[in-house]
Amino acid sequence: MYPKTILTALIIIFSSQNTYAAVGCTLNDPDRDIIRLFPKATNYKTEFISIKDCGGEELAQEIEAKLKDKLEPVYESLDVPYAYYTVLHKKKTIGYVHGVNQKGMYGGLQLILATDPNGVIMDFYYQKITSPEAKKFRDKKFTRQFIGLCLADFYTKDMAKVIKDPSEKCADDYKATLRGLRKNLILQDEFKLNNRYDKYFYQDKKKGKGKDENKKHN
Repeated sequence: MYPKTILTALIIIFSSQNTYAAVGCTLNDPDRDIIRLFPKATNYKTEFISIKDCGGEELAQEIEAKLKDKLEPVYESLDVPYAYYTVLHKKKTIGYVHGVNQKGMYGGLQLILATDPNGVIMDFYYQKITSPEAKKFRDKKFTRQFIGLCLADFYTKDMAKVIKDPSEKCADDYKATLRGLRKNLILQDEFKLNNRYDKYFYQDKKKGKGKDENKKHN
């Protein structure tokens, strides 16, 4: 028989291994990160939202159509809780911070976006990236290219032509980044923006444009 303390520890470890896939992407230090991204912030609210809670399988199918890719059944399961930080100046919402986990070439990516209240990107950074060319991906010359973009751009433009791959041998991490950011913005639109950008998706769909630049990279 294991001592009680060891048995408890083993149960916790076993449980964490089995629920790892349902862990969302949260900020490492919200108090620090929020004020760095929004210097005028006076407070913020944190919410955890899942596809399961907001529409289940039907919503998942809609997200897949907009993503132009299947959700990975382990890392992107319906019960994954996505963290949303609503940033406030006094009582006014001045923006959102949210991130997603995305499978890359050498391990998981954590992609963090700061947006204004309308979903326009104000900042983007990798909270985690395991890549021999991580420095090139983290370089502001690359990440700043996303500032000012919104979900409408991802729906109506070939982002591989808009955003240049900063790497030499890690094209899959670049493609994974584009996929992950598209997913991040789609989820924000579904969860927080009341489908503000749906018209661009259906408009582009009617025109028959937008061949998917992101094949399976999850």
